Amino acid sequence: MEVRRRSAKVVTFGCQMNERDSETIMGILSSLGFEESSRVEDADIVIFVTCCVRENAENRAFGNLGEMKRLKEGNPNLVVGMCGCMAQRSDLREIVRARMPWVNLVFGTHNIHRLPELLERVFAGERVVEVWDEPDEVVEGLPAVRAYGHKAFVNITYGCDNFCTYCIVPYVRGRERSRRMEDVVAEVCDLAGSGCVEVTLLGQNVNSYGRGLPPLPSGSSPDFADLLHEVNLVDGIRRIRFTTSHPRDFSDKMIEAVASSEKVCEHFHLPLQAGSDRVLEMMHRGYTAERYLALLDRIREAVPGASITTDIMVGFPGETEEDFQATMDVVRQARFDAAFTFIYSPRPGTVAARMPDQIEDEVKHDRVYRLIDLVNSIASEVNDELCGSIVEVMVEGPSERDPSVLSGRTRTNKMIHWTSEKAHNPGDIVMLRVSQTRTWTLYGEEIEGRSGYRGALTCDGHEAAGEEMQGRTASSSGFATDGRCDCNDV
Repeated sequence: MEVRRRSAKVVTFGCQMNERDSETIMGILSSLGFEESSRVEDADIVIFVTCCVRENAENRAFGNLGEMKRLKEGNPNLVVGMCGCMAQRSDLREIVRARMPWVNLVFGTHNIHRLPELLERVFAGERVVEVWDEPDEVVEGLPAVRAYGHKAFVNITYGCDNFCTYCIVPYVRGRERSRRMEDVVAEVCDLAGSGCVEVTLLGQNVNSYGRGLPPLPSGSSPDFADLLHEVNLVDGIRRIRFTTSHPRDFSDKMIEAVASSEKVCEHFHLPLQAGSDRVLEMMHRGYTAERYLALLDRIREAVPGASITTDIMVGFPGETEEDFQATMDVVRQARFDAAFTFIYSPRPGTVAARMPDQIEDEVKHDRVYRLIDLVNSIASEVNDELCGSIVEVMVEGPSERDPSVLSGRTRTNKMIHWTSEKAHNPGDIVMLRVSQTRTWTLYGEEIEGRSGYRGALTCDGHEAAGEEMQGRTASSSGFATDGRCDCNDV
């Protein structure tokens, strides 16, 4: 009789850092003999990787944990675990400990590597709650079950030193620690060897990478620009992305590194948060609206055709209608390709949660709806400008809504859909001509053409004439900065 292998399910809430943690947790579970389950109902272990950056994420996590009571009653041997940022908060941890006895295991963001020892105690009948208040040294070499074969997240830093007044991340993720450059590059090399063609370098603030690391052989301190150049040299990697960048620390050296590294994609995520200098100061962001817009100008000059996305918060304590209009003015000037908009929610333990003049929910919702309308209008206009352009696209796979349609992303991180008579696998590179645009997506037609890295575009006319433009930039190859060919053959 066949014996069913033990299975595990990791459920993730929140950011890419949590997604990457989930891959490590599943990797550890796999090394212990558990196979990945597609459904919570079929798993022997269920671990929730939680987020407490916003109240909505907390509520969703608590709702899911509450649902596990029913499954536990039907399967008393089921192991239920909670980890991540919610576990780091003592108040939320106490709620789980006191009110959810069916949760067997609680651990934090700093001791994921101890999961085998913690589970051993759980299997012995103990209810385990182990959360470290402070991180230890960065632990390298942990296994991972990657969510995708063609692309992967790679941590370069852990924690954050910014202490923005609204943000709980430094309190639940700890102070900033950078991984050694050789360890990051080694991980990218291993990924490339396994067939991965795109990596996203992760950090709460990638711009501050290198602080605290030993000097390079040249004697200079390593920084993010140096890391980008090194990862750009890894054979097999076609695309490099990074998130998230803090506008305060985005130097001209970093802009030059992106511009000169052909594998680094032309997409910058730069959280604005607010357009009012008064609010930015209260947030402890370290820049003004004028400085932020000047940074966008320098980026667009150095990297033509770059897309810029952002995060914007409304309803910060003390925000007036005049402050909100300042944010709207910056959005009009910045012309973002996309913006993640959200309402401020107080996070216990942060400075902003104790500030006077908390904004009423009705005012917050009114402002966010007006902001969303503006963001959507601009994003639609920006995408309309791409109609007719030729873009390099990495195949993601069939569309979730229509399996007969393929989906992929441009180098500027725009989702595009198309149909093809050819068989394509995730990670393949194709050239598309944009035929239709929507606010958040593009539609295209596959064309014959060669693709290389940045600016290595060909159109049908150049291809027929045998003119290859490998290695030239868009501005010097006959293409407009959006990828549209200026020749008469298109």
